[in-house]
Amino acid sequence: MWFVPITENNPYQLGRTLTALKAELLRRVRNDLMPIAGVPVADVLEVINSVDSLERDAWAQAWAARGDRHLERANALAATDPAAAGDEYRHAWRLFQFARWPVENTPFKRHVYPRALAAFRNHGRLLDPPLEMVRIPFDNQAIVGYLRVPRSGRTPPLVIGISGLDSRKEDVMALADAYLTRGMALLALDMPGTGEAPAPLERGAERMFAAVLDWVAGRGDIDARRVVIQGRSWSGYWAALLAATEQSRIRGAVLHGGPIHHYFQPQWLGPSLQSPEYLYDYLPATAALFGVETLDELLAIAPGYSLQTLGVLDRPSAPLLLINGARDSQIPIADVELLAARHPAATVWINPEGGHMGRSPAWPGKRIFAEVTAPWLARMLDLS
Repeated sequence: MWFVPITENNPYQLGRTLTALKAELLRRVRNDLMPIAGVPVADVLEVINSVDSLERDAWAQAWAARGDRHLERANALAATDPAAAGDEYRHAWRLFQFARWPVENTPFKRHVYPRALAAFRNHGRLLDPPLEMVRIPFDNQAIVGYLRVPRSGRTPPLVIGISGLDSRKEDVMALADAYLTRGMALLALDMPGTGEAPAPLERGAERMFAAVLDWVAGRGDIDARRVVIQGRSWSGYWAALLAATEQSRIRGAVLHGGPIHHYFQPQWLGPSLQSPEYLYDYLPATAALFGVETLDELLAIAPGYSLQTLGVLDRPSAPLLLINGARDSQIPIADVELLAARHPAATVWINPEGGHMGRSPAWPGKRIFAEVTAPWLARMLDLS
């Protein structure tokens, strides 16, 4: 087994040389690829031309400094041009968000994360309809989420979108317009063990989502009888689990590239953490999710989360939409195949040329949503 301590300057952290990382960032931003999608190319060029270190905080500070410039513009415009200010707040958020990506594991990354939250919330209050920040009681704490409801004059159905390993609820809510224009409300949440979620990754953490569904039932502006759970990447795990545990309260669940069983086995998980699909710091981000510090500890604890081992796959399930790419090097396609075999009624979409989450040049994320996810959501929510 490998033993890789998670330290601030461990050379394992980025996995690419500085030159190679800069080239990969440019390739991704020019092709609208995660995790840099949405950042202006000019910002990326300025940052990569200014930074000369792979040290985590030096790298993060370079992105945050560029974000500060957008934040200053946003604050200057807020009183006179709210639309332009909203755009600048959004740009500031994207840069602060990337500064803390993929996990807040250094002093500066922990410092910049609240700035990302503040910039996004300032952006959200200028939207139409505006962002509603919600706090749902849970174990003497609060589940913090974002809600946007379309101005349709009708009580809309709800999609509960859960963030992934390195994304946050802000990333989920940034896509809200695609739901609102289709008559769906969107509630964005951090998954357990990440962001502002009050629950760590642990068996039984689905209680957090049960509390959310209780809260939804008390909202008069959402149709609690028409709710779908959508998991992206790692949070597809929670979508699959909730399809079983909350079968009576949801219309369905979208498992978009999530882990089920094979992912958690050491023979897959260990080598997959070196996947070039992941930009950098895959091991530290995954270790932080599980609350461990070394790869050996991660490989020892992960198998206990298998939904097959936990007996979840033997339970009845709400309707499922299963999406991934056959060439995903982060989460094995065998997990989709396993779940599909246990639930023959599931709708399955696999891109034979696709990588993680099924994405490929011919099938970028926006096309997958428009042609696969959105039509299925509309059927489940009685909107088609």
